[in-house]
Amino acid sequence: MRRALPLLALVLVLAGCGGSGDGAADAGGPTTLQITLWPAGEGQGTAITASLDCDPPAGDLPDPAAACAALAADADALEPVPADTACTMLYGGPEEARITGTLDGAPVEARLSRVDGCNIDRWQRLLPVLPAYEPVPL
Repeated sequence: MRRALPLLALVLVLAGCGGSGDGAADAGGPTTLQITLWPAGEGQGTAITASLDCDPPAGDLPDPAAACAALAADADALEPVPADTACTMLYGGPEEARITGTLDGAPVEARLSRVDGCNIDRWQRLLPVLPAYEPVPL
């Protein structure tokens, strides 16, 4: 019985280390973002702005719930492409965007563009987070 008690204590400690399973306790704070998109590139033409809150989903985007789901599933798309990454030299257009605020309470400062394959991928993954716009013809 003496051997079983330390093992039982270890099992109880490890069981207490898990998450709640509902995601609510795992969030570090609010998600509140400001998004600015320049269809013709930053400093060119008119900027489109929007806001997004995720608890509950609200804001100026066409579908705030889809935007919050995209962030929850793919938040790493907010990170810049590492400098040592080989990217295809595809040009997707002049569009640029800036996303600032907090994501689960952590500060966010992301810049997006469509200058190469890696950045086009980030743009596409975050498309639900971007305001609706008319693409500039290439």
